[in-house]
Amino acid sequence: MTYSIKIKEEDFILHPSGALFWKQKAMLLLADVHLGKVTHFRKHGAAVPAHVAYENLEKLTEVVNHFQPETVCFLGDLFHSTINSEWQDFVKWVAYTPSKVVLISGNHDIIPKYLFEDINVEVLEEQIIDGFYLTHHPTEHKTLFNFCGHIHPGVKMKGIGRQIMKLACFFKTKNQLIFPAFGSFTGNYILEPTKDDEVFVIAEGEVVCVS
Repeated sequence: MTYSIKIKEEDFILHPSGALFWKQKAMLLLADVHLGKVTHFRKHGAAVPAHVAYENLEKLTEVVNHFQPETVCFLGDLFHSTINSEWQDFVKWVAYTPSKVVLISGNHDIIPKYLFEDINVEVLEEQIIDGFYLTHHPTEHKTLFNFCGHIHPGVKMKGIGRQIMKLACFFKTKNQLIFPAFGSFTGNYILEPTKDDEVFVIAEGEVVCVS
């Protein structure tokens, strides 16, 4: 189940995949997919099931098919490191999707820019669209609202039996929204919200506001 919010008079849908859909722009935004990470770790001896490598692109395909965006914008760390076998899967995915694909470069995005451009993926350091500032690292701005990733935000939630759950979340402050990591093979960095923050956790296929 999705959750709808309004920011600066624009309408957005938070999706349990960790993606956000900007209705007025028909734009899908997501952060920290970390394609290639599973293959990278398996190459170095980590016991990670091979099928996990395909889960991210499968999830991405599902959310793109759901929203049918004009543009898909990755807010950095699309790939975890250098090119490996998962690159060819991504090339096929780009050819399959009818959407324009944009990458806001992140610290893990070390694959040469020209290789992305060769498959019609636009690579930018940052982007400003109608009062919104799109970056990878959280970046405060005096007048623009920042969409970003990098942190892989999560929060601790207490259950009825006093159990502690750590859940990925969209973390919203006055002028910023930090996206959860889209990638399935990533951890969370636990944040402590203040009374002024808004937290939208992802739990059992739903986005739930817990502020």
